[in-house]
Amino acid sequence: MNATIALAFPDETVLKTQQQIQGRPIGWRIAFWAEQFTDTPYDPDPIGAYVRDNTITHDDEVDCMYHVFRSVELALGHTPQESVDIALDKRFRHRGIIEQDGNVSNYEDRFQYGMDMILSGKWGRDITKDIGQTIDVQGTRGIRTVAILPPQGIKDGMSKLQSGDIVYFVKAIDRRTSDEIVGHLGIIKKHNNDVYLLHASGTKDIHDYPAHTKGRSIDRPMSRYPASNGVKKVLLERYISKMPFIGILVTRF
Repeated sequence: MNATIALAFPDETVLKTQQQIQGRPIGWRIAFWAEQFTDTPYDPDPIGAYVRDNTITHDDEVDCMYHVFRSVELALGHTPQESVDIALDKRFRHRGIIEQDGNVSNYEDRFQYGMDMILSGKWGRDITKDIGQTIDVQGTRGIRTVAILPPQGIKDGMSKLQSGDIVYFVKAIDRRTSDEIVGHLGIIKKHNNDVYLLHASGTKDIHDYPAHTKGRSIDRPMSRYPASNGVKKVLLERYISKMPFIGILVTRF
């Protein structure tokens, strides 16, 4: 199934597609949905337009965290409504609450840090050490150290990655802001012997939005590499050769 679904994913199209691919492995389905967002514009809102609008579904423009959220939720759900229900569980430390007007009332309870997504267990099992030789780097917010896969370890273990794996890119200590460890997210797709990264890349317009932001975004503009301003599919090996990050963490459903 190669056709790209017209944005922004009408419910009837989502339902038909979910029914068609339900028998596929979960990793395949995650990568499939991630690829459907290709060329979707980047969301420049510092906290994410979906958070500012208090909504679960905001497929017209995405940042890296929303892209991962939504791809997994669509892959796990059997219907559009079930995907929303999954989102209320997975995007939040506890559970999201939808009011009668359809808005989410407690987005302050969402995962704001990629590291917290991993530690929660809601976003798959941490398989970083299964991919290759890790190194320990300093953590933050009570996390002493984190075992990450450095660039050479990524190259050596590339063949062990699978479609649907979630990749969390780790910032160097001197580049971290707001106590973050993870600075970017993406999803793996394997095709034949090639390993691709599907990710939403761009910069946040921190000066064009109100100062009161309810929280923070995971991928604030710490680098200009390379701002594709939307969802792109790139060879992982090429990305890591130029990335501003010191390594990755990986989870798998």
